[in-house]
Amino acid sequence: MHIPFCASKCGYCDFYSIPCPAASTSGRVRLIDDYCDALMLQMEDEGKRVSDCLVDSAYIGGGTPTMLSQRQLLDLLDCLCDNFKVPVDAEITLEANPGTVERFTRRELSALKAAGISRVSMGAQSSQDEELAALGRIHKFSDVRSSFGLLREAGFDNISLDLMYGIPQQTMESFFASLDDIISLRPEHISLYGLAVEPGTPFEAVRDQLILPSDDQMYEMYISAVDYLGSAGYPQYEISNFARPGRESRHNLRYWRGGEYLGFGAAAASFYGRRRTRIARDIDSYINIMRADGNLKPLYDEDEYDSDEDVRQEYIMLRLRLAEGISDSDYLARFGESFADRYQVDLLRLLRGGYMVRENDSWRLTPAGMYVSNYILSDLLDFGEELNV
Repeated sequence: MHIPFCASKCGYCDFYSIPCPAASTSGRVRLIDDYCDALMLQMEDEGKRVSDCLVDSAYIGGGTPTMLSQRQLLDLLDCLCDNFKVPVDAEITLEANPGTVERFTRRELSALKAAGISRVSMGAQSSQDEELAALGRIHKFSDVRSSFGLLREAGFDNISLDLMYGIPQQTMESFFASLDDIISLRPEHISLYGLAVEPGTPFEAVRDQLILPSDDQMYEMYISAVDYLGSAGYPQYEISNFARPGRESRHNLRYWRGGEYLGFGAAAASFYGRRRTRIARDIDSYINIMRADGNLKPLYDEDEYDSDEDVRQEYIMLRLRLAEGISDSDYLARFGESFADRYQVDLLRLLRGGYMVRENDSWRLTPAGMYVSNYILSDLLDFGEELNV
C-alpha cells in the first residue's frame, strides 16, 4: 500500500509524495481521508479478483505512512484482512520517519502491533545532525533515538533502520560514527543506500553546489560497511540490506526471488500472472476512478506481460542482488539450460576480476561486484553498457 504523504519533501527524493505538514489545511485532511477510502475500495476489488491469494507479507510504504492516524491505519489493516487470506504469522511492515512516530501514544502503537503490524522500517539516514539538515530531513538523531525507544516500549521487536552514504559533507569518519550509533540501538535489520542525485529532484538543480564524497570514497564507504556490519552481527543478504539471522525482510525477499505482488494506491506497481502494471503518479485521478467504477486500466503508465525471455532476465537481475546468488541447479530446472555454460566467458572474467565467486552450486557477486552490479548486469544481459574488469 503506497501512502504518498510526507511532512516535507527531502532534497534527494524522487518518490511520488505530497508534502502534508502537521498544521495541515482542511483540504489536505480531506485528501488523506479520500485517499484511504480509495485504497480500501481497490483492496475490495482486488480481493474479489484473486480470492484464493494468500498474503504472507504486506508493506505499508510511502511517503510516510505514519502521517496517517491510528484509526486510518487500523481501517486499512481491517480491510486487508477482510478481503484477503492473511495468516496470523504474516509479516506486515509499516514504514515510519522519526518525528512522526511521536504523533502516536505508546498505547496507540501497541494497538497497531496487536492489529497485525509486526515490523517497522524507519528512515534514520545519519546520526550527524548537520548531514540530516543537508539532506533536508526534518528530524535530528535525538528523534531517531526517541522514536526507536517508543517503538520498543510499544512491543515492536522487529525494527529496521535506513542509513545513507554519499551524503553532502559526509566523511569516512562521520559515516562510521553513524554506523556505530545505528548499531548501538540494536535494530534487527539495517538498510544501507548510496545517495543518487536523481533527475527532477531539488538536488539536481543545485548539484554543482553540493559537496559530495568522491566515487572512490563512496566505494570505500560501501565496502567497509559490508565488513563492519557483518562483524557487528548483521550479515549482508542483499545489495543494500543487512540483518540479524532470521530477520531478513520476507516482503522484500519476495520481490528479489521473483514472487508475485499486488500494489495499491497512486504510483503502486503490481506483478501478478506475468502481468506488470503500474498506476500513474496522479492521486486525484486515482481517487476519482476508485469512486466511479474502479477501472484503473486507463491510469496505468505500464501494462505489459512478461515473455519467457523477460522472466529469465528478470530472474538473473534479481537473484544477483542477493548474497545467495544464482544456483546452477535451480537455473537449469527453471530454464532448461546451464547458467555456467551460457555465460561462461563473462563469468570467468568476473571471477578473475574479483567481482564474483563460485561456491558449490552457486554463483554470487562479491561486495565489490554488488557495488557495480548495474554495470555487470548491463554487460551480462547485453543491455548496451560494458564493464571493464
